[in-house]
Amino acid sequence: MDIRVAHHRSRAAKTTVTTVVDVTSRGPHPWVRFSPFYPHGGIPVPLSPGETGTSVEAIWQALKVFDTADVDRALLSATRMTGLKRTVRRHGPVRGHRAGLAGTDLLDYETARRRLYLPAYRFVLDHHLTAELAQLHRLATAGPVTLLDYTTNGDVSDLSTPLSHAALIRLHVLGEWPTG
Repeated sequence: MDIRVAHHRSRAAKTTVTTVVDVTSRGPHPWVRFSPFYPHGGIPVPLSPGETGTSVEAIWQALKVFDTADVDRALLSATRMTGLKRTVRRHGPVRGHRAGLAGTDLLDYETARRRLYLPAYRFVLDHHLTAELAQLHRLATAGPVTLLDYTTNGDVSDLSTPLSHAALIRLHVLGEWPTG
């Protein structure tokens, strides 16, 4: 299977002979459901038994700890796809991500990606997007597919740019999910 990841503004991705699938928060239905901002609901909060969030991004932002702000449980029930990001401008420097809602440890960025983001996004893929993944698999079997995202970084260890959920989708379809 030939599945590529390209920046959503890439002209080359849109002009080559490939099926283009926009999986960003501004993509069309049903592909927008792959966005980490999409409020599926019922997503287990990693390292927090019995707790759930509406979206992967809500969980990620809720567990972020700043100099002047700790976890934000209210984000876990947010059903909107905008206004989820908590910023250094408002809360000061990021200290890390809390190891669960009641955790005492702070996780560094890479560890947080592995222990929080990957499990939450994998849950969404496995429990909320099976039909869309099957459709994507059919498209990729028929010919090249390009997934559009705002970033293209598929290396969990590369902290220089945000992790691409499109790259994670690609890895999932290819059976190459990163280890936690």
